[in-house]
Amino acid sequence: MRLRSLLFVPGDRPERFAKAGASGADAIILDLEDSVAASAKDAARAAIAAHLRDARGDRGDVGVFVRVNPIDTDLFAQDLAALAGLSPGSIVMPKAEGADSVRLLAERLAAAGIDAPILPIATETPAAIFQLGSYAGSGVRLAGLTWGAEDLPAAIGATTAREDDGRYTAPYELARSLTLFAAHAAGVAAIETVYPAFRDLDGLDAYARRAARDGFTGMMAIHPAQVTTINAAFTPDADQIAQARSIVAAFAAAPDAGALQVDGRMVDAPHLKQARRLLDRAGITRVAS
Repeated sequence: MRLRSLLFVPGDRPERFAKAGASGADAIILDLEDSVAASAKDAARAAIAAHLRDARGDRGDVGVFVRVNPIDTDLFAQDLAALAGLSPGSIVMPKAEGADSVRLLAERLAAAGIDAPILPIATETPAAIFQLGSYAGSGVRLAGLTWGAEDLPAAIGATTAREDDGRYTAPYELARSLTLFAAHAAGVAAIETVYPAFRDLDGLDAYARRAARDGFTGMMAIHPAQVTTINAAFTPDADQIAQARSIVAAFAAAPDAGALQVDGRMVDAPHLKQARRLLDRAGITRVAS
């Protein structure tokens, strides 16, 4: 499954589930954590469990993920009981702290009969930053790796994660970069965090395209209106596909070459790898190599 866009939906708003699924998002994340008040947790669990049962075998290409509460809370135990025996497309793990934490979650999921890969939100505590490199050796099935820019500053007493112009301050640029590299080291999808100003589609477009440029493969969304913009940013355009095809074809015609000239520029092995990845993201799998 490609994961360009992952749309959060509060778990206590079941009337929004179908609309979210029809938004064009590659996956929806039914939330049991931050977007659901304590008084609504039970209703959210019941609604999500019912949706997973009703949607079984009829989800099309849209992934149905569930974000649970932190694993060290009673709320998580209640989440697990409600989801027992069900298999969402992924379990989104808040407050993840590296390989040991995802192994523990995988054990708890297996014991509850929940067959789902894990998508850790990997930067929400100070300790988590020092564990980002451990996911590659976790031995756990991961759906991707993502980060957040809200919980971490709150955890350390920072007043904000952003400059006045909206750019991340240095500590949070570091968290973002380490997550990006950790995801690729683990061989899983690198998912950019949300863009909170959901009405600012121009700002979202710039943000999402920067993420795609830097090597993220998808992004989380908080509103259906963001999905089209995010999908466009993470979908290679015709010119990019044509250029990638040219590079792959050139090396296919000269397999012993270390470097070649393609369209007036020199390309070598890293360019070939990049071209193949772009074509894979575009869903083009039958390419000469």
